[in-house]
Amino acid sequence: MLTKDAEKYKASCRDTKVCADLIAGIENDLQPLANGVKESIDYFQGSEQERQALDDAYAAQEKAIDKLTKLEEQMVPAGYKTPVPAEYSDLPQLQGRATVEMVLKKAGGAVFDVNGQNFPEAKLVMVIDGYTAPITGGNFVDLVQKGFYNQMEIQRSDGFVVQTGEPKGDAIGYVGPGSKSIGNGKNGERLIPLEIFCVGDKGPFYESTIEDEGRGGEATVLPFSSYGAMGWARDEYDPNSGSSQFFWLLFDSDLTPAGKNVLDGRYPCFGYVVEGSDFLQDMKEGDVIVSAKITKGAELLQQPKA
Repeated sequence: MLTKDAEKYKASCRDTKVCADLIAGIENDLQPLANGVKESIDYFQGSEQERQALDDAYAAQEKAIDKLTKLEEQMVPAGYKTPVPAEYSDLPQLQGRATVEMVLKKAGGAVFDVNGQNFPEAKLVMVIDGYTAPITGGNFVDLVQKGFYNQMEIQRSDGFVVQTGEPKGDAIGYVGPGSKSIGNGKNGERLIPLEIFCVGDKGPFYESTIEDEGRGGEATVLPFSSYGAMGWARDEYDPNSGSSQFFWLLFDSDLTPAGKNVLDGRYPCFGYVVEGSDFLQDMKEGDVIVSAKITKGAELLQQPKA
């Protein structure tokens, strides 16, 4: 595909030279990837040599995927903003992509056990996609910026999702100025509208599920189809009850097949864990988010105008 369509990709980019360099870099990464896969097949199953060959292949794959992400981002027109209805202008909005890092620790000094290896802390790197979920992503990045999630415990870990975001006290979400369009929760929680973006649409639709719109079975731009996909939690029967609680999906193709699960089109997917998702398998209730910070894209957060 790279060889056949390279010129088309370059023509779609904001900077042709940047994309040419990225394509060349991906092509260079593909050979070590192919070599690693071939070597893993040639060695005895379960041998140290097979393990090393697979590790080399995975490393090459990660490098190629990182460049592919940058290539795709280059295809977004300069200054592009996902259209959002004016009635939600009193909510934070993310006009692009941001990167968030979280560091978590276990209570009592315990360690994270990931595939038999111990770690004193867990570090997650997440990409939040404001192109697809400008209000949901903006709400999350705004709360990270406010330090809302710092020192917060994991509140649910059931083998299906890992969830957090409910503060201590009566409120079930972040208490703050909300949107006039949907109001605040009974304890002053800032509420955000349900935000769903289907493939082929020019922007998200709001305050209703994909079934409510009569579009059940259609694909969403960001599907719940990977381990560490991030979703915004809400009350099952109220589309506009989301505030600050979110979850990481422990994706299992048997339980949550892409396009055929109970999440796509009913809950907004607003980002993915791109580094450290393995830590989610040993994340338990009571584990603590030591810190959460924006490492890239903070300038893309648009706050409501006074």
